[in-house]
Amino acid sequence: MSIFTPHNALALAEGFGLAFSPCILPILPFILAASSTGGRARPFLIISGFISSFTMFALLSRKIFTLLAIQQDTLQHGAFLLLLLLGLIMLIPVLEGRFAFFTNGLANNAEALSSGKRADSVLGGFLVGTLIGVVWTPCAGPLLAAALLQVVQAKTDADAIATVLFFSVGTAIPMLIISVFGQRLTTQIRQFAKYTTLFRRGMGLLVVVFALFGLFDFNVGVWAVSSPAISSVEADKSADLVQPATVASSAQPIAETKQSAPEITGITQWFNSSPLTVTQLKGKVVLVDFWTYSCINCIRTLPYIERWYEQYKEQGLVVIGVHSPEFPFESQPANVAKAIKQFGISYPVALDNQFATWMNYHNSYWPAHYLIDRNGQIVESHFGEGNYLETENKIRSLLGMQPAPIQNSEARMTSNGQTQETYLGLERAERFVSKESRLSLQSYSFPEKLELHDWALQGKWLSQENFIVPKTAQAQLKLHFKAGKVFLVMGSQDGKPVAINVHLEHGVNLSSEVHNNTLLVNEHRLYEVAALKDVEDDIVTISVDKELVEMYSFTFGN
Repeated sequence: MSIFTPHNALALAEGFGLAFSPCILPILPFILAASSTGGRARPFLIISGFISSFTMFALLSRKIFTLLAIQQDTLQHGAFLLLLLLGLIMLIPVLEGRFAFFTNGLANNAEALSSGKRADSVLGGFLVGTLIGVVWTPCAGPLLAAALLQVVQAKTDADAIATVLFFSVGTAIPMLIISVFGQRLTTQIRQFAKYTTLFRRGMGLLVVVFALFGLFDFNVGVWAVSSPAISSVEADKSADLVQPATVASSAQPIAETKQSAPEITGITQWFNSSPLTVTQLKGKVVLVDFWTYSCINCIRTLPYIERWYEQYKEQGLVVIGVHSPEFPFESQPANVAKAIKQFGISYPVALDNQFATWMNYHNSYWPAHYLIDRNGQIVESHFGEGNYLETENKIRSLLGMQPAPIQNSEARMTSNGQTQETYLGLERAERFVSKESRLSLQSYSFPEKLELHDWALQGKWLSQENFIVPKTAQAQLKLHFKAGKVFLVMGSQDGKPVAINVHLEHGVNLSSEVHNNTLLVNEHRLYEVAALKDVEDDIVTISVDKELVEMYSFTFGN
């Protein structure tokens, strides 16, 4: 996977914007004074201090948000409120003055440090850099906040570090140029000083407008890219945009391996057990199963895994279900706990919200399991459904037991030509063919004909990164599928039941969750929206009367 993702490119651009804005003027004297002594390494020490302070603050904030279990939607609204406040500070002179009053003390310390005896020391140069960010806050705050939001929202620590790295590189390059060649550039830069206030007011107005858009769920950035991103079929979409992994819908060959098992680490919370490690489990046979509770392929494997645990735990089998969330709502401990109870899981479950264990195992699929022998060696890995008898016999072999009796062949969960998992959110949307109205933002209409595996919208919808949500009554979603069962991951935004209408164009809907063409949606989970007698080619239309239902992805079965 390429490290140069759109998110990192945005962080790089934010870094450049921070360094090139007229807001450089208030701290220019600090940079120039501190760079004038201490040798050639001095500018690098100053920039290193600035980068280090931001990096530590960003990564610490990420850990705090994780420990407090603050969810992405709450974080986004908090960030928009912060941007609104900073925008008002930049826009209103009285607020700007009061905010500057609180930072004057630190600014004076920075100036004293840059000109005092300690300024010649290595530590002095580094500390000057750390204080630069504080002095810069009244002007640079919005860009710093935007970069910080990206760091906190990153799916893994590696993604967070990459975001900080790109932001730092974007900021460091022009600041280094100013530090090294500052005296030559000072005169030219100061020619723009008379426009600083006007620029700051204009930037403040822009920040306020965008913050209000965000608070009222109208994201101009999302709208600007949504039309070209999801209005055409992208069968060859880059795998780098599919984050963080792929659902393995069909059985993959069992891989015989022999390598030391990575550790279980970075776990947010444990269920059904105190914390476990691979090291302390040596002498046991361990099955590590990666899953997430809204994945139909994972759900269908759970009864087998639970049976193995109950049948062989007295003989020395330990099962660890590593729950790595595909969607933000799956990271909430209460939701996971409810799913564990619903599916009757009694073995230990580790909440891997930061994908630390996932990355340790270099995993790429849901579901995926890794079988570890008594010596702590991975002896088998398997992705997707199926091959249950082979896996069970491997477990029995490691436990010193005879093979299980041959059972009836496993029923196929997929069929030839079956529609593949279909994501609806902006980041991974494929096979979307609606026409966007030129008269209304984010308003769509159905095409005259909907080809097999394609989906379309009608009415006004808002496309977010992971889901879509109707923005007007009588909004509709239509999917042309081939399958026996159709599942849809969705949930009510306020947790209260919302009735949606489900209509099949040809067949009779046998879903146990649909009554008189009506399905009630409340909690975020997987819903069965259609069930047919056999695998068929049909079109399902979903109509929504309220603007509260988030829809994430379709999955299918026989």
